[in-house]
Amino acid sequence: MTDIAAPAPRAASADQLPPAAPVTRKYDRSLVEGPIGPAVWKLAWPTMLTNIIGGLQGIIDHIMVGHLVGFTGNAAIGVSYQIFIMVIVFISSLFTGMSVLVSRFAGAGDEAKVNRTVYQAFLTAIGMSLFVMAPVGLFFASPLLDMVNAAPEVKVQALPFLRIMFTFSTGLLLFFMLSGALRSAGDARTPMILGVTMTVLNIAFNVVLIRGLGPIPAFGTAGAAMGTVTATSIIAIYSLYKLWKGGWVVQFPRGHGWGPDWTIIKSLFRFGLPTGIQGIAMNIGGVLMLSFIGSLAQSAVAQAVFTVSYSELFSLITWTSMGLMGAASAMSGQNLGAGHPDRAIKAVHIAAKVGAMTAASIGLIFFFFPRQLLAIFGMHDPAVIEIGTQLLRVLSVSGLFISVALTYTGALQGTGDTRSPLYISIVSQVIIPLGICFTIRHVSTLEPIHIWVAILIGHATRCLLSVWRFNQGKWRGIRVDIAPANG
Repeated sequence: MTDIAAPAPRAASADQLPPAAPVTRKYDRSLVEGPIGPAVWKLAWPTMLTNIIGGLQGIIDHIMVGHLVGFTGNAAIGVSYQIFIMVIVFISSLFTGMSVLVSRFAGAGDEAKVNRTVYQAFLTAIGMSLFVMAPVGLFFASPLLDMVNAAPEVKVQALPFLRIMFTFSTGLLLFFMLSGALRSAGDARTPMILGVTMTVLNIAFNVVLIRGLGPIPAFGTAGAAMGTVTATSIIAIYSLYKLWKGGWVVQFPRGHGWGPDWTIIKSLFRFGLPTGIQGIAMNIGGVLMLSFIGSLAQSAVAQAVFTVSYSELFSLITWTSMGLMGAASAMSGQNLGAGHPDRAIKAVHIAAKVGAMTAASIGLIFFFFPRQLLAIFGMHDPAVIEIGTQLLRVLSVSGLFISVALTYTGALQGTGDTRSPLYISIVSQVIIPLGICFTIRHVSTLEPIHIWVAILIGHATRCLLSVWRFNQGKWRGIRVDIAPANG
């Protein structure tokens, strides 16, 4: 792995900061000064809570679809999200690049550069939604479902869901963009409020659209997608109003023109593109893993179990860890911008400990109460219970590794080292687990437990490599900057 350095001539440093008083009024200086633990927790808990509530919304969708449509509906949502996330992670990689820039500039107290970066990320998100996401949904949804070996009955349910999610993705992309910008600038509470509101709206719309109400017919799995895009669109419209009016820690800039600034957009992708490729690689690995699951003797049962256990229940660990990942990223970037790299190291270690403890607590529930968890989703078939219990117990251990891995991934990305997580993910989440499944299938009979253990080994490898790479400390020399505004 090679060190990464943007070609900017100089890094923001402590002696370049504006006077202390204006910086304090605009940005939260407790992130770069004072006790570290409370600063990490201030960034982490709102995101953790938002993600948990968002994960519960997905669980509610699955419960409703499972009871009203059946496990084929659960499988349809699962394979659809696997495909949707594979594309949207790449498209939203520019938000990682944006977060690198925003956190550095906020740590250095440069308000103008923060706002210019956010506006250019907004323009890029709109362009990607209209000219990439929508065409993919309209013309490639069916071939993508064929690629994951979706059973015919699953594809019938998945196709309208996938087309709706892709075509009307603008609101979701803008929510991701704004959440990343606010969090990187030190405000994690506003994204929490927006996220919780969006989740409540989503649940309300889905209750009506999935099962029907009065003159509104039941749309089934398509109703889940309709509820999501409606809720995200409402939040996006409100957010644009606030960015224009001002009052948040980030806003649209004034007096610099409204057209695209290709220098900034290039910087977004310089830092963000490796994260996008990482997301594509990981999700291609996930799609190929679904293909292995689809080749099992009980493919439909295994896909449904994987969807509920891994995509939904395991998200209680991963989405919680994503909150710590965001905190580690913001703390690393801001403290580098303020000239305090040692403080960044301490913050990451604290975040990793919190993640491991949280994952252990949730893992105990997975290990001792798998049948009860599966029953919530209407899964009572003996074959489903057997396979689902195996997976949940493996995930109870796997969660410890992935939680720590995500925290250190966020730390590396926050410093601007977005290439190392890419290489680590390709090795640990693609080559190793898929290689295990491929080998077993060619020398013996591939069983569900083999796939579950392959996932565990991949997560453990990612954890070890991420910790090792961060502790090398080569990220200290990464430089981040953009050119001054014209006029």
